[in-house]
Amino acid sequence: MARYAKFAYLMFAAPLALAAPAMAQQTPAAPAAPAQPTDATTPADTAATPATDATTATPAATAREMTPDEIAAFNQAVTDFTAGQSAQQAGDNAGAVAKYDAAIPAIRTAVEADPSKIDNVNFLANALYADAAAYGAMGQMDKVISLYDEALPYWRKVVEAKPEDTASRNILAGMLIQMGNQKLAVQDTDGADPYYQEALTLARKSAAAQPTDAVSKNILLSALIGASQTTTEEGLRDEALNMGKAMMADGTIDATNRPSIEIMTGAKSG
Repeated sequence: MARYAKFAYLMFAAPLALAAPAMAQQTPAAPAAPAQPTDATTPADTAATPATDATTATPAATAREMTPDEIAAFNQAVTDFTAGQSAQQAGDNAGAVAKYDAAIPAIRTAVEADPSKIDNVNFLANALYADAAAYGAMGQMDKVISLYDEALPYWRKVVEAKPEDTASRNILAGMLIQMGNQKLAVQDTDGADPYYQEALTLARKSAAAQPTDAVSKNILLSALIGASQTTTEEGLRDEALNMGKAMMADGTIDATNRPSIEIMTGAKSG
């Protein structure tokens, strides 16, 4: 394995600033369109509404109405999520995880009641992601991996539903890279490779859509560094090396990718 594999480690997003969804009513109004975030460290805003509304596509066969108690619990989850955001932004990660952990079960219930409601799926994806970031800030890696395992299918669904949303695509790619890094850190190249390959496809799309965006470029570089260590595909290491050199020259490389590129170029000894 390449010498720079030792630098495959988990990255964590900056404190998040998500918009909580509107409170659900017995007969709620149609949900507002989510606002678009500006970078990959801020997940897509959410405006979830757990009960049936006229704008939703034909429900899946498993869809059901939520009970009044479930709706009340969802409304409390919105409050808890908002409080978790405030705590996280203030650096109180223990307080944040307490609120997120309290909120997530009711959001799960809303998604289970009607998996076709993308706003609720988006809300759950964001809540799990924020919770993982707070646990990661406290060094509780087992919780991070568990939350990412749960969150990945929801983020995939969000990205599928919003193919032009670069920010959500970058979040999913970044999570996949982190999952790959966790496997690679214990020398599980076979386990890491599918995560890197999926991330690479997503990251290439983002970089093509926003070729000057530093966030998208760094996510692509991370995916290339990871994939170059887990596959025999020709050219990936050279692509990572050339891209890393260019980004070091123009100052767009981030602190996560710099050590690996420095080792690959010989600028830093392993």
